[in-house]
Amino acid sequence: MTKAALTAQETETTGGMGQTPPVPNSVPVNNPALLTPETLPAPVLAGRDFLSNLDMTPAELRAVLDTAHSMRRGEWRNVKPLSGLSLALVFEKASLRTRTTFDVGMYQLGGHAITLSNAEIGLGTRERVPDVARNLERWVDGVMGRVYLQQTLQELADHASIPVINGLSDMLHPAQLLADYQTIEGEFGTHLAGRRVVYIGDGNNLANSHIHMGILTGTDVTIVTPVGYEPNAGVLMDAVKAGVGVTLTHDLSAVEGADVLYTDVWISMGQEAEADIRRRAFRGYQVTPEMLETIAPHGIFLHCLPAHYGEETVPEATEHPKSRVFDQAENRLHAQKALLYHLLGGARPRW
Repeated sequence: MTKAALTAQETETTGGMGQTPPVPNSVPVNNPALLTPETLPAPVLAGRDFLSNLDMTPAELRAVLDTAHSMRRGEWRNVKPLSGLSLALVFEKASLRTRTTFDVGMYQLGGHAITLSNAEIGLGTRERVPDVARNLERWVDGVMGRVYLQQTLQELADHASIPVINGLSDMLHPAQLLADYQTIEGEFGTHLAGRRVVYIGDGNNLANSHIHMGILTGTDVTIVTPVGYEPNAGVLMDAVKAGVGVTLTHDLSAVEGADVLYTDVWISMGQEAEADIRRRAFRGYQVTPEMLETIAPHGIFLHCLPAHYGEETVPEATEHPKSRVFDQAENRLHAQKALLYHLLGGARPRW
């Protein structure tokens, strides 16, 4: 049995409600089973783009999450599989978690990251997106973009021969969902089919990516929004094509009994002009300690951060015993390192 298969088997036999979770919400064990270059799992996404969670099959997602759990346990401390490789971090939007975790992740895996702000690049203004792609592919081994338009990422991917990673767009936030599901599996184990994941708030990129993850994992996804703020129609059609049901509702009582309650900001970057209208529309959709008492007794609360306290949630919710918000933030590092390994692990330095 391979190391990857052994890790998956161990996770499956220890997961599940009422049993010891496979990845406890704590620091890695003191004496993890350290991997060597010979025991590393095969990179399952080598050389590909990651613009959407649906760019993975369920089996590939399983491999990435198993790697993320292994990394959290500290089993990769003695290996540097991305030694000599570089990643360009392209930002149109501000970032704390995305920038830090991709940068630190490349360092911990032996590689190097370079951060490029939009003031330096001017995507689509100072320079055409295809030209940016054709330049970057000559210097680095991958590109992570945190941008406004999904189309920008698609253009980068269409014109670059190296992997392009969606670090966030107006449409999707797939890297965040890897960390989210690592956190969920740390609580409930790897068999998530039928678990109720309830997203409350704006039907934005997070809601869209939750629908995609429901397609891949079999979770029962419910999206609770005000009228007019539902998820993207094309993403909903993805679920229809996959034969997967998604519950859309405006009824706040849908959060009752949830295994996972998830929210995000009401006003995303670029929507500041709509702030007053949105605050009025979302009144009542705030996650409070009182709302958390209505989810399942074993249920957990997640928020991708940053939180706009006083709007979609309050500090008492992110600090609540049911909150896993900061474990979730930590898992951005582990999940994105796993993604980087599986995308770039087959590459060799070109210099």
